[in-house]
Order: sequence, then C-alpha cells, then structure tokens
Amino acid sequence: MIELALLAAHRPGGLFARRASGPVTVEDFLSDVAALADRLPRRGHVVNLCRDRYHFAVGFAAALCCRQVNLLPPHDTPDMLERLTIDYPDFYCLTDAESPGAAAVFEYPAALVHAASQPVMPCFPADQPAAVLFTSGSTGRPQPHARSWGDLVNSALAAGRRLGVASFGQASLLGTVPHQHSYGLESVLMLALQHGLVLHAERPFFPADVIAALAAAPRPRLLVTTPVHLRILLAQPGDMPQVDLLLSATAPLSASLAREAEVRFAASVFEIYGCSEAGQIAARRTALTEEWRCLDGITLRQDTAGTWASGTPIAVETVLSDEIELHGAERFLLRGRIADLVNIAGKRASLAHLNHHLNAIDGVLDGVFVAADDDGDTVSRLIAFAVAPGLSADLILAALRQRIDAAFLPRPLHLVAALPRNTLGKLPREEIMRLLAERRRSGVQER
Repeated sequence: MIELALLAAHRPGGLFARRASGPVTVEDFLSDVAALADRLPRRGHVVNLCRDRYHFAVGFAAALCCRQVNLLPPHDTPDMLERLTIDYPDFYCLTDAESPGAAAVFEYPAALVHAASQPVMPCFPADQPAAVLFTSGSTGRPQPHARSWGDLVNSALAAGRRLGVASFGQASLLGTVPHQHSYGLESVLMLALQHGLVLHAERPFFPADVIAALAAAPRPRLLVTTPVHLRILLAQPGDMPQVDLLLSATAPLSASLAREAEVRFAASVFEIYGCSEAGQIAARRTALTEEWRCLDGITLRQDTAGTWASGTPIAVETVLSDEIELHGAERFLLRGRIADLVNIAGKRASLAHLNHHLNAIDGVLDGVFVAADDDGDTVSRLIAFAVAPGLSADLILAALRQRIDAAFLPRPLHLVAALPRNTLGKLPREEIMRLLAERRRSGVQER
C-alpha cells in the first residue's frame, strides 16, 4: 500500500505558516493536527468552515488522521447544509466563527494541548478518501465529486512542477480565494503542503488589504487569485508589491489583463485550468499564449461524447464540460463551456465570448450575459447585466454592436449596482435568476 506524507518538502524546524499572532513552525503545526485529531467527533464526514486558513489546514489534516472525509460545498447557507444531510447524514461542521445553524457543530478549540513527545509526520494511504468537492452551481445544482489523498497530492505535485515552484524555496503563499473551494484547496493548501511553502493564514479581500499583505510578506512570494480580484487590484493607483509568481483561475483571464498584471506586479502570470470533477488539468502563461498545456501525466482524448481527461492525478477518466480544440493529446484551446453555447438564428456563440466583449467596453466594471426566458429556463434568448456607472444602456449596446454579431445583442440590457458574485468571483445561476426576478417585479424597463 502506497502512503503519502502530509508534508513533503518542509524542513524540520522550518516555518509552516505565518499568522497575525506570529510564525508557526512545522512542529507546531503537526502538534496542533495531532491535538485536534484527538478531540474531533468520531463521525465519517466533516464540513470545515474555519475562516482562518491555518485553522482550516489543521482541521483538514486532523480529519484525515481520523479517516474522515472533508466535504467542501460551494457555500454554507442553511439550505446547502440541509441538502448535505440527505447524502451525508453523519456530517458535522468544524467552525472557528459563529455557528452555521447545522445540527452538529464542533468549535475549533481556543487552545490545543500538545503532547510532550515530538510530533509524528502523518502519512495516509494514497487511496484514502480525502475530500468531496462540489461544482460551483454556476450552471445548476452543485454536484459532488470525490477525491482521494493520492489524487490531491499528485495534482499538487504536477502543478508545482509545471509552475516551477521548487525554484522559490520557502516562499510566502498568499491567496485571495476561499480555501473551502477546489481552487483554493488545490492551489493554496495542497500547494503549500506538498512544496514546502509558507502558508499565510489571512485571506485578504479588499485591494488595500491584499497590497498590504503582499508588501509585508517576505520574498519570494506567490499570489493565488482570480480574474475578478485581479481586475479590482489593477484598478488601484500606484506601484504594486513585486510578486514572484501569480496564479489565476475560476474564470477566463484575458491576455490584456494578464499582460498588465505582469507589468504591475513584475511577475509571471499563469492561469490554471481545472474543474471539480477532475482537479487541475492544464496551465498556460496567458500573456504569451492562448494554448493550454496539460500538467505532467495528464492526456486528453475526444470521442462523440466529448473531451476526456485521464492520467496519474485523475482517478477516473472524466469527460470535461468545455468545448475543446485539441492540438495533440496534451495541448489545446478552450472554446467555452458546453453549457454556455447558445444558438440564435443558426449562429453559435459562447456566453464566455460574449462576456469578454461586454467587459472589454471602457466604463463597464462588470457584466454578464444570461440565456433565459420568462420562467427562468435556459433558452437561446439573451439578456445581460452590466455594472457601468456613468454609462447608459444605449451606449453599451452601441459598443457591443461593434464587437459581436447583432443576433447576440442582449434584449434587454439591465444596468445594476453590482452582480451577486460569490467569493470565487463566480455567478451562481440561482443568484442571477433571483436578480432577474427582482428586476421584473420592480417593473424596470431597460433597453
């Protein structure tokens, strides 16, 4: 039986994390993991809701020590937690904040008592169930996908090799993304665990906080973020702290935004392509190329059912939800999500393509196309929402006419103060439908 260690590259006596209260050594982290594992409820599944990234890391590892599976739903609303009870009736919530309202809650202890002996490095069987990741819900109800410890480790190692993480040594790792989601789990927590990086416990969100956290972190430093967060950051005036590597995922990153980020942060910007179903699949340096290259050990093939991904980091060959143009078994172009393709008057386009052109209009801060009819079912009639202070709907539509086929112009275009994006910058379909219903109830008429 193959066993894989919790930490693969941290040196004894070295740092594992930095917190507001001070640095955390590798030994302190392992002692906290052991102490929490002794106190966790003896159940089969845990929803780790810890906001502090260090607490989340300790809880994730402690659950593995107890052979518990970490459930990582896209959000922690009462409705979502209630749905989990159907398939995982034995789950409990681990939290370091207010109670989420679930039936079983275990609060992260204010203090953990360490054993007198030197902590032991935990090792777990590669096939041990480690986590259940859920799709974001941007195209419907979130769906669960199980990952083993070996899947997560192999994915992190493959991503680290592609990104050259080893060359950064004990680098500072900061993320604006939530650790409860697949991108945050794989590109923040697992990257730190398997590559000896120093995890920063805080998750800065507002631009000033992100800039301050970067400036305070010792170099080399890595930033894991999203196109939405990156766009807001780059709108800030003045110099940015230098970053040695910047990662982006969860939504398409435009080449122009990537190039600007490389200049402002003096860093290489890499985009990660993956999904909850299969994990991380490919990467590209977006400022230089449109082409994606699969991570080591992963190959793609196509048949009438679609594009399939397989390889060492992927336990079961998985069909992808994107339209892909293959350039061999390991290189490809993305042409948009299959669920996003719309057909109007015999013409086809992807919503991602249309969103790109909407957001490229000067003065549009955020925008999205939606295919919906009067009862909320997806059809081939388009509407759009735009956050564009100072612009009229007529001006935006005129700009769109210069960019897209007239068949895909939105009817209507709604101007709103903000879009209901989640913490990953995604727009769950149910939130968009709720926003549309509110506009209709209010009787707002727009172009």
